[in-house]
Amino acid sequence: MISTIMTASGLSALTDTTLPAEMVTIIEDVGFLESIPLWAITLLGSLFIWVLSLIMILTVYSRFFKLYFAAAIAPIPMASFAGQPSSSIGVAFLKSYATICLEGCIIVLACVIFSAFASTPPAIADDTLAAATIVWNYVGEVIFNMLVLVGCIKMSDRLIRELMGLG
Repeated sequence: MISTIMTASGLSALTDTTLPAEMVTIIEDVGFLESIPLWAITLLGSLFIWVLSLIMILTVYSRFFKLYFAAAIAPIPMASFAGQPSSSIGVAFLKSYATICLEGCIIVLACVIFSAFASTPPAIADDTLAAATIVWNYVGEVIFNMLVLVGCIKMSDRLIRELMGLG
């Protein structure tokens, strides 16, 4: 399922995300004293993005470890299908395993949507704005998109559990 999502999204041929050319020229034309707010914005923005990336990576790794652990112990609950009284254990395991797999699909879809937003940088509405304002708008939009991505990844387990009726 995940490979189908990746193929359909067109992410098989990735391209680099770069700053818009107008933003690069505006930043390059900034003097030393005017660049101090840019440094502060960049430092704060990169720190915030780093923290969100760390949360996202840890969440995704924990979900995939959950999948690996479920696959490792699968023979035990699957053996419960051998008898009628214990077959409910196998059914519950299959539901929870399908839930874990669907969480992975939701995570991939969230990453596909984020990469679509990230590949189209925001247009600079007004070239007369200060460089710090333009960079702040750009960093703010990237942070907002990452907050949405991290929120989707964190809520994927709850969403799928509700859809599967597992509480």
